[in-house]
Amino acid sequence: MAKVFKILALNKISPTGLKHLPAGRYQVGDSIAQPDAILVRSHDMLEMEIPSSVKAVARAGAGTNNVPVAKLSTRGVPVFIAPGANANAVKELVITGMLLASRNIVPALRFTAGLKGDDAAMRKQIEDEKKAYAGTELRGKTVGIIGLGAVGRQVADAAIALGMQVIGYDPNITVDAAWNLSAQVRKASSIEDLLEHSDFVTLHVPLLDETRNLIDTGRVAAMKPGAVLLNFSRAEIVNEDAVIAGLESKHLRYYVSDFPGNKSLSNDKIIALPHLGASTAEAEENCAVMAIRQLRDYLEHGNIANTVNFPNVSMVRESAYRLAIANANVPNMLGQISTALAQAGINIHNMTNKSRGEMAYTLVDTDTALPDKLIAQIAAIPGVLVVRALPLEAVE
Repeated sequence: MAKVFKILALNKISPTGLKHLPAGRYQVGDSIAQPDAILVRSHDMLEMEIPSSVKAVARAGAGTNNVPVAKLSTRGVPVFIAPGANANAVKELVITGMLLASRNIVPALRFTAGLKGDDAAMRKQIEDEKKAYAGTELRGKTVGIIGLGAVGRQVADAAIALGMQVIGYDPNITVDAAWNLSAQVRKASSIEDLLEHSDFVTLHVPLLDETRNLIDTGRVAAMKPGAVLLNFSRAEIVNEDAVIAGLESKHLRYYVSDFPGNKSLSNDKIIALPHLGASTAEAEENCAVMAIRQLRDYLEHGNIANTVNFPNVSMVRESAYRLAIANANVPNMLGQISTALAQAGINIHNMTNKSRGEMAYTLVDTDTALPDKLIAQIAAIPGVLVVRALPLEAVE
């Protein structure tokens, strides 16, 4: 009989995504007891008591600030994300932000909303005062992109299509990302180099210790006079006081942020949006579908893709019997696992192992079923965090 996986959904998840969890094999709800996995979007899990039954957490989004990754790692629980699934939505909002700033749209809308009198009086007032809201065009301007992941690359492509020059900076760019980056993007030698030459600066980096206050007083001063700063990553990446000082001195033209605060709401030069970056129906669907597909592949087959704490590991099934093992990345772990299987008379059909930092993960396909006693023996090896037997008939 196929195992029924129980999934706790801490937020409302796109129905399109949930369709990828077959009803006969998955039970999904917001009050599931002893769940096998958790689906989450924005719910704060940091202080949550996570049941010991949880084998995986999947976030329908790109960040994990609301998920206790370190705690889950010590339990051998992978945390899945959906990188790039909301990239188009964020890209479109970044372009919107540049247009809002370059054309003075927000103050112009406020002016229009305050018009009074008959149509003739309003037309006269418009003609008399519209020069105050005259802007500049994006074409020919330079945008500096800090962070060239999925969103940064799409912003670069869109900016190039609009006739803009693009400077990029990302010391941690992956090989795949570099291959997908337009040859028209000029590589900056440093953040300061990028800031000095950019009319617009947009941030697309995760919030880490090294990116907190990435834009501080010194880097505001390094920006080109009259530049526009856009932040659709995380509020803490920008030192708000430093930016406000830059706006007050008129060194900066606008700050466009997706993270409002009390200080930003009272500043006419800050265009603050209510965290709309990934808030489109399409992005929510894409994130849900991607996260759920990855979660299902892990629960049923042990394959891992796009986690923040495990290596990517995938192995085609050539046997009905599979063992998935999460363990500390220490010497002789594979030897101990192989020895235990050999001593039990179990033949290894296929095997793969990868590590990431302190975490290692192994998939083993065997020619015969593994007895519970052997699984318990492997689980007792010092450093082993999780052992799961994944017979193929459990998912058919």
